[in-house]
Amino acid sequence: MVDDLSKRGPADRSRINVNEPWEVKWWCNEFKCTETGLRAAVKAVGVMVVDVRRYLGR
Repeated sequence: MVDDLSKRGPADRSRINVNEPWEVKWWCNEFKCTETGLRAAVKAVGVMVVDVRRYLGR
């Protein structure tokens, strides 16, 4: 089954999936950061949005 790309935002807003390019773009826009910054944050603290938000100071 194909993902419905007309939906906005990630399906699970509590986790960040860095393996989906459209989701990386969405989270970068949400956190006002670069893809490199987002990937570094996920690598440092994991995929939970609350932890990444705290790490990025947003």
